[in-house]
Amino acid sequence: MIRRELRIIRQRPVYIVGSVGVIAFCSLFFLSFLQKGLPDDIPIGIVDYDNTSTSRNFFQQLDATQIGQSVPYETFAQAREDMTRGKISAVCVLPEGLNSDIQANRQPKITFYINGLYFVGGSLAWKDLLQMVNLTSGAVQRQVLRMKGYNDAQIMGMIRPVDIDTHQIGNPDTNYSFLLSGMLIPAVIAMCVMMILIYSLGAELKFGTSRHHLMPSGGSMGPAVGGKATPWTTGSSATGFLVILLLYHWLGFPIAGSVWNMFLAMFLLITSTEAVAILILEMIPIPRLALSVGALFSVLNMSLAGFTLPTEAMPRFIKAFESMFPLRHYYLFYSKEVVFGTGFAGWWKEVVAFIIFYFLPLLGIRRLKNACINQNFPKD
Repeated sequence: MIRRELRIIRQRPVYIVGSVGVIAFCSLFFLSFLQKGLPDDIPIGIVDYDNTSTSRNFFQQLDATQIGQSVPYETFAQAREDMTRGKISAVCVLPEGLNSDIQANRQPKITFYINGLYFVGGSLAWKDLLQMVNLTSGAVQRQVLRMKGYNDAQIMGMIRPVDIDTHQIGNPDTNYSFLLSGMLIPAVIAMCVMMILIYSLGAELKFGTSRHHLMPSGGSMGPAVGGKATPWTTGSSATGFLVILLLYHWLGFPIAGSVWNMFLAMFLLITSTEAVAILILEMIPIPRLALSVGALFSVLNMSLAGFTLPTEAMPRFIKAFESMFPLRHYYLFYSKEVVFGTGFAGWWKEVVAFIIFYFLPLLGIRRLKNACINQNFPKD
């Protein structure tokens, strides 16, 4: 049965392209796209109506930061037009009388306009502008207080009475690649495993070879499906292990736990996804529809994993379905092992959840066997 599947794989290059090729392309894409870790030189339009040393210093300091790149504009209308065209991510308007208002202890209003259509660029531009406003305000206040005779310790106590000490656990550099690549690539692997296995099993029904597929196993559906899935389990696991080595060994992604435990997580993700793929084809033994359901499941698998939007912030009726997706349990395993390094004591529940997925094909194995023998479902 395994030899037969290997022969089919050699005869149909689409299998290799749709599995190893897609995973390799997506890995190179995400790792090169997020190579810098954090976007830099985000264009921010500055409209300076004050034109004083304070406003010019604000422009220069913003331009000196890693995130922002200042773009001067004479009028707000010009800046707004470029922002609507996507040329800049934000607009900051420095009002007339900014410096004199600060010197007179009045509150000048600095206006921000953020392009919310680009979430990452807009949020980073907002963060950079807010930081620069706070620094500019603090610098002016420090200068005024020094002229009044206060020392630096007293001044800092007045300007910033509460000092914030931030610790970003697991990602101190705010590297987007550490978070996104560490989850997006396994998500692509799970998607490829889902689609390829459904197609591989469904092709037997589509081309009318399902009875021949059952012959080597003596008509037993379990060994037939196992022989069909073994080459894909081996190949996908090997690819997944290479991805884990690439991320946490060769590229040096931070990991508090053990790489070996992440090998286990990858293997559990692949095999549990295969179990779901088999169940989908059992319930819908029509290859075209089964592939559509598998694609929908893969999308929800990514959406409800929780690595982009926390499931705690989702509506309660959606949150109730999070445990139905293997990638959610992989993410919990990943966060506990990579970020906190808890070991088995932290992620044993996720292992139990993965094992439960293995029993799903038992629900419809008889239905798939009848479909393979009778071939009474549409093939197109």
